[in-house]
Amino acid sequence: MTFARRCLIACCFLLLIPIVAPGFCAAQTAPSSPPQPAQAKPAPPQPKSEQAYNLPPDKLAQAITLNKIRLALEIVGTLWGLAVLWLLLATRAAAGLASWTERAASRRFLQGMLFYGAFFLITTLATLPLDAIGHTVSRHYGISVQGWASWFGDQGKGLGITLVFGTLILLLFNLIVRVSPRIYWVWLWLISLPLIVFSVFITPLVIDPLFNKFEPLTNTHATLVNKLETVVARTGTNIPPERMFLMKASAKSNGLNAYVTGLGATKRFVMWDTATDRLPDDEVLFIFGHESGHYVLNHIPKMLIGMTVALFFVFWACAAFAEGLVRRYGPRWRIDSVSSRAGFLTLIFALSIAGFVLTPASNTFSRHFEHQADVYGQEAIHGLVADPQKTAVSGFNHLGEAWLEDPNPNPLIEFWDYNHPSVKNRANFAAHYDPWANGGRGEFFGH
Repeated sequence: MTFARRCLIACCFLLLIPIVAPGFCAAQTAPSSPPQPAQAKPAPPQPKSEQAYNLPPDKLAQAITLNKIRLALEIVGTLWGLAVLWLLLATRAAAGLASWTERAASRRFLQGMLFYGAFFLITTLATLPLDAIGHTVSRHYGISVQGWASWFGDQGKGLGITLVFGTLILLLFNLIVRVSPRIYWVWLWLISLPLIVFSVFITPLVIDPLFNKFEPLTNTHATLVNKLETVVARTGTNIPPERMFLMKASAKSNGLNAYVTGLGATKRFVMWDTATDRLPDDEVLFIFGHESGHYVLNHIPKMLIGMTVALFFVFWACAAFAEGLVRRYGPRWRIDSVSSRAGFLTLIFALSIAGFVLTPASNTFSRHFEHQADVYGQEAIHGLVADPQKTAVSGFNHLGEAWLEDPNPNPLIEFWDYNHPSVKNRANFAAHYDPWANGGRGEFFGH
């Protein structure tokens, strides 16, 4: 993801919603051996060590190296993104760009479109090399199979979406700051939630199909859909077969994933074709149970409520910080207020810092929800598969091997950076979770 899109996400505060479309996989990018028919691939034997998730020696070495590279790229990318914003302000480039747009267009609306469009273009180009390095690494380790032409095409699509929606959003936010300079942060807070809800609703219909191909799951996996309906009946989720989709992920990735997305009429379950081709049906049922748990346990509404409270203080603090920057550095940067176009970038800079600082908090909530969904998924398939524990552990091992996740991540890195529990912790929990032993009951199901 380019920093331009990160800036858009920061402004829309999607950076604080790691579970809007929570996937089964951890937050890395992709993969393992060539796909094989699921029915012909028996579940691998369980690891003999005490740890439930393990990798063979060759893949273990790759995973350790790859995760170090991922971490380095993320740290450098975050710092460089903040540096780009700071440089735009400190070198007076933002002020110069604002002056140029005023000369280039007479109407204020067009001036704003030019300014924020140029801002997104500059930040995209500034971070494109790091994104390209990340893609090169992903291809080298066999996680991505996407060619460069397709990759640049996706980058162009992402930039186009950002230029259209991001520019309009920033124009709206900038207008609010200009019209209500004293309490603009309250209005930004009030308008952010409906914008986020709308984005969650519309993404499956408008955004996702631009990047991947989807088809009804029943077209190629009718038997699997029948099995998934048994989980639907048990969980009570309103996901009929016509809202179950297969994503042609194999055209770009070797990774395994599945997710639920959308709200109301756009709510749906999406399964990557890599997962349906390489996982036994029992493991797909577990994944579906996990994803169903996000809806049944109301994770999205809970997250939105938490965001509503948190964003009130985020806006207040960031507005105060941005105004402090303008008071201290405004004359040097040729910025007279936050309400000016160049001055508005100080607010974006403040929000970007807040997004970084709040990462551990948002990820902690996300990991909690993901753990609950793991428990729910394992309970949901109890009685539907021969051994829920082995099914879940096998699924996590397939997942970790596909994404080359480190079996022993640094706890501090997991706390700060992981929006899902590590595969190690997920598999270890699943291996020992058996509430039905000695006549016990599950946490979410009474059977």
